[in-house]
Amino acid sequence: MAAASRQPSPTEAFALTRAREAALSRLLMAFVSAGLCFMLFPGTFLGVWNLLQISGRESMGSISPAWLQAHGHAQVFGWVGSFILGIGYYSIRSPRHGARASALAAWVCWTMWILGVAMRWTANVYLWHWRALLPASASLELAAFLIFFRAISGHRSEEAGKKEREPWIWVVASASLGLLSVVVANFAACIYLSVRGATPAFPPMLDQRLLVLIAWGFLVPFVWGFSAKWMPVFLGLQTLRKNWLLSAVAVNLVGLGFALGGYLSLGSWLFASGTCLAVAALRMFEPAVNEPKIRGIHWSFSCFIRMAYGWLLVAATLGVAAGRWDTSGGIWGASRHALTVGFVSVMILCVGQRVLPAFAGMRTLWSTNLMFLGLLLLTLGCALRVSAEVLAYQDYAHWAWRVLPPSALLELAALTLFAINIMGTFVLQRTHAVREPMVVTKIARHIG
Repeated sequence: MAAASRQPSPTEAFALTRAREAALSRLLMAFVSAGLCFMLFPGTFLGVWNLLQISGRESMGSISPAWLQAHGHAQVFGWVGSFILGIGYYSIRSPRHGARASALAAWVCWTMWILGVAMRWTANVYLWHWRALLPASASLELAAFLIFFRAISGHRSEEAGKKEREPWIWVVASASLGLLSVVVANFAACIYLSVRGATPAFPPMLDQRLLVLIAWGFLVPFVWGFSAKWMPVFLGLQTLRKNWLLSAVAVNLVGLGFALGGYLSLGSWLFASGTCLAVAALRMFEPAVNEPKIRGIHWSFSCFIRMAYGWLLVAATLGVAAGRWDTSGGIWGASRHALTVGFVSVMILCVGQRVLPAFAGMRTLWSTNLMFLGLLLLTLGCALRVSAEVLAYQDYAHWAWRVLPPSALLELAALTLFAINIMGTFVLQRTHAVREPMVVTKIARHIG
């Protein structure tokens, strides 16, 4: 009995902590590496090919909707979703008892999520047994997310009694529920299509609603929440206006309800209002009052973070304009691109290269110059794409069709540099987790 209840010695506790941190880092790198693969090959490469075809034929109707949706699914589920699951698992601290079961569940989640996304891409692109692959892929994604949601919910329940929850936690929780809604809606739509659909492509009205749910129900509040947690430290900003941020989320949710109910124009006005509230709440364009925490990354980090929020304002404004003047899908498409690439992707390239090296065993970023070049190319490509898409699709300027291919290639180059930099960090940079496990633990607790 005495042996069973014996507390581990400092040396044993150190070894256990080191082993747990190493296991969490391996899991994180597995999710991130898979996400980078989906980002580049099924996601961005297919997106570039689609855009080259659209530009060459000067018509969006010449491209299979299933291919367009395969590109989007690989980017949202394969890239962003894999990053979120990996960081989420890393941020929660598994209890000592049952840690092995928690680790097994996490690896099961990884396997099911990756298989689900890969099967969906295969079904949409190759049409191979798509009536079976579509529901199977959606089932795997839903099951994987439920495993993750159970783990993260259990962690939050344990933490609830320790301290009052900060507003950013509620914002991220709402985004998590938004992602759950996206996964469930995708599952229901895939089941329906497998029985009643003629192709694996979602019908236009359903696809439009799902895109709104993904953008404003999941991606935007998720970035807002973690911006509220990290940006005051990373950018040296003043204290968050908490009530303003919660009001922004409430306005955004009302807008989401209207948009999903078919009142997209009214929803767009509310999205724009919520965005302005969120930017003011985060003090994103106000002067810094403390020294930004940019050690180990490029000095332009703060500039690109603010540019990302500028792109969010552009996306919201274009959404309002689309409700009034869009006749061909060009303004809606430009709004979505400004949000997904200008806002979300730029934020991922900034914050990912800031936190992922530390999470992967306290490494340092492989190249700060690659970080800057990737962000510069991505911003330039997005600017060309958003402006040219409005001009070309709306038939305002015929020459704008020739601008679309270079914009896609610039974005592809930027995301390739990001993937090279992250993989170079994982493979070539030395880990310090063996020597400093408690530092990693403190960082994870701060994030989670």
